Amino acid sequence: MKILGINASPRGSKSQTRKLVRAVLDGAESQGATVELVDLSRLKIEYCIACGLCYETGKCPKRDDFQTLYKEILSADGLVMGSPNYFHCVTAQMKTMIDRMPDAVHCQLLTGKYTVNVATSGGAGHYKQVINYMDEIMLNFGSFITGGAGVSARQGEKAWASVGTKAFELGETLTNDIRKKKKYVNQAKIFRDNRKYFQNLVKRFKNVWTHEYEYWEKLDWK
Repeated sequence: MKILGINASPRGSKSQTRKLVRAVLDGAESQGATVELVDLSRLKIEYCIACGLCYETGKCPKRDDFQTLYKEILSADGLVMGSPNYFHCVTAQMKTMIDRMPDAVHCQLLTGKYTVNVATSGGAGHYKQVINYMDEIMLNFGSFITGGAGVSARQGEKAWASVGTKAFELGETLTNDIRKKKKYVNQAKIFRDNRKYFQNLVKRFKNVWTHEYEYWEKLDWK
């Protein structure tokens, strides 16, 4: 079992978000999972330019660090996504990575995976905005959401200690969800609706989105 942690904070080893991602990974590792932590700020990932070639060919023409990261994401059984709140959203590093994954959402390529989302903020409760955003994104990609954890700098040291414990426990739960292939009923309904929506979208543009059309054809549109 492989679980990949992605930290979107640019603060490196000083990042509180990174510590939360690491806590989730530690919990997963304690249950026997193989884990890896990636700092997005250390990677060179260029902006999506909406060329549409990923829809047509399944490949992005840009040659940067995204290619390797994307393979890691697709090969992982579980994901841990972490970002601080930057103006009520994820950081530019996280958003840039997400924008490079349109083929993943059209083809629901994260189907069968599980995700834990963590966030931090300066303002009280603002981390919830980031967790909600990442939950929605990962659900759209087809990944179950095991849970999330967040904390505000205003909450003090006790809150940081508490969320660290929660993050570790989420890592344990994440591995159990993967092993048991747990089905979250409400999330599964979202997946069914999304799958139908994106299949219809691909059919509509089948003459130009040839790769994606062929992908769903091989799955017999199931």
